[in-house]
Amino acid sequence: MNQFQYVRASKPKAAIEALARDPNAQFIAGGTNLLDLMKRGVMAPQKLIDINKLPLDKIERQEGNIRIGALALNGAVAEDKLVLEKLPLLAQALNAGASAQLRNMATVGGNMLQRTRCPYFYDTAMPCNKREPGTGCGALEGFNRMHAIFGFSDKCIAVHPSDMSVALAALDATVLISGPKGDRRIPFAELHRLPGDQPHIDTTLGAGELITAVEVPDNAFSRHVHYLKVRERASYAFALVSVAAALQLDGSTIKDARLAMGGVAHKPWRLTDAEKALVGKPATDETFRQAAEVAMRGAKAFKHNAYKLKLGPNSIVQALKNAAAA
Repeated sequence: MNQFQYVRASKPKAAIEALARDPNAQFIAGGTNLLDLMKRGVMAPQKLIDINKLPLDKIERQEGNIRIGALALNGAVAEDKLVLEKLPLLAQALNAGASAQLRNMATVGGNMLQRTRCPYFYDTAMPCNKREPGTGCGALEGFNRMHAIFGFSDKCIAVHPSDMSVALAALDATVLISGPKGDRRIPFAELHRLPGDQPHIDTTLGAGELITAVEVPDNAFSRHVHYLKVRERASYAFALVSVAAALQLDGSTIKDARLAMGGVAHKPWRLTDAEKALVGKPATDETFRQAAEVAMRGAKAFKHNAYKLKLGPNSIVQALKNAAAA
């Protein structure tokens, strides 16, 4: 690990100004991803700005939203009574996302911004356009079992690793951001980018910007929800495919629906067409299979991940069945 400077910020404005002054600086909170990348030589910031003292860890209800501070710990959010009552899908996704030790260190903001776990990104001896633009994508012709089936480009086929972000995408969350030019709000779906020709740029955050909170609007998805994570082992592992499913039922009829997938794209993959295919239909296996077929339109596999073309729709059907029975 290279040497670096360390400073601690006590106010959001001071943190933003410190980052804006130094393009080689990085914010650090829990550090569960950044320090790992620094140890492996994937990232080498010259300065770390510790933001743990910023007052950004509250979980509260505000004007038709549940607002979760960016420095709230994943474990605290998953166990919060308000979240468990109103946003059980988010709690399920967080509990599926990591070990208890990591949940008690990782922050909500950091979880959103974690980098891909693609092995070619982590191996500095291999080509990776995300780590070093212009060197190529080793996964394209390499071992790509964990990689994308949606939204990829010829420059990058990596997937986003966050379980929490899949649930937030499904729940129409909004991200609150502060920066040198002031405050702004963006829909969660607009935070993460598809790779295109610039896979090294993961998000739409501007220079010096800091995520301060995420807001989830009030909704009717407090009962019939399920987060399904398919992984190679039951212990701490990243998703091969995951599905966030939420249903609002009127008797046996689907009144409203939310669906998103993880492990399949460079960003959380919202399935809006499949949601529309569910609304007004009976909550039956046949309805769920039809929605899964809609969801998988446009999916394309590579040499080692063709199993996702079958695992994906099967996971959607199972998640919907579990949600309906919840």
